[in-house]
Amino acid sequence: MDLNGKVAVVTGSGQGLGLAYARELARRGAAVVVNDVSEETAQAAVAAITADGGRAVAVVAPVGSTETAQALVAGAVDTFGRLDVMVTNAGILRDKVLWKMTDEDFDAVINVHLKGTFTCVREAVLRLREQGDGGRIICIGSPAGQRGNFGQTNYSAAKAGIVGMVRTWAMELKKAGITANAVCPVAVTAMTATIPIFKPFIDEAERTGSLPDVIRREVGMGTPEDVAGLIAFLASDAAADITGQAISIGGDRLALWTHPELSETAYHDGGFSAEDIATVWPGAFANQLETVGEEFPDEVLAAAK
Repeated sequence: MDLNGKVAVVTGSGQGLGLAYARELARRGAAVVVNDVSEETAQAAVAAITADGGRAVAVVAPVGSTETAQALVAGAVDTFGRLDVMVTNAGILRDKVLWKMTDEDFDAVINVHLKGTFTCVREAVLRLREQGDGGRIICIGSPAGQRGNFGQTNYSAAKAGIVGMVRTWAMELKKAGITANAVCPVAVTAMTATIPIFKPFIDEAERTGSLPDVIRREVGMGTPEDVAGLIAFLASDAAADITGQAISIGGDRLALWTHPELSETAYHDGGFSAEDIATVWPGAFANQLETVGEEFPDEVLAAAK
């Protein structure tokens, strides 16, 4: 996974998962553009990378606007001469149930996660196509975008949208040799630490320094560093033929999400009336309905009570 000579932008990389991605890419030889809304946090991340022998520069700006996306690409090109990898990781949470979620709660999350992914990828692709030698787009999704999650209308919508965009970009960018993939990480971060079902295990990890097997393997949740290897792999030449995929990683588990498929079909000459549907539904469809939300092992559910 030699990334020497490559240049990567990682949005939202001042801390947490983004910092783990940036440090791993730099450790593998890539020059990295670090991004955060805090000057102090961004510079601390750059200092950590350079202290390890890596190369990094900071661009301090909130992700969402075209101006920020252009500044990130310019940071890579002006400092390191090119761009090879765009990792769109920046995100915020504004969790509330539907009937309490305001327009501002919804718009803020959509702006950073969904629009920010779009603007950053668009600007990156303009540069990658100009260079003419391919590139890597790695967008951070979430299991919430695949299954939904209570209290996360805005976040789930944004993350589902990211996967939809990635599937489209994989087709649009194929001729240019640019891959586009979504990574759905599950890790202990400041965001996940607020989720009640995980709190007993995160508290235990703080005491013991490790997460139990039921969390690392069955839930597939670990540290930010557990996720970073997938980012480095997708950024490398080894992943040149992988595109349009949604890949989950966390703890000791690596998994590939399927494309949505038709799970059951029925036919009726002349189309279906409401009465026709009521007749066919119990036999053909009632036992094929999809679950919603994450399903956790009994041991995890019991600990959360």
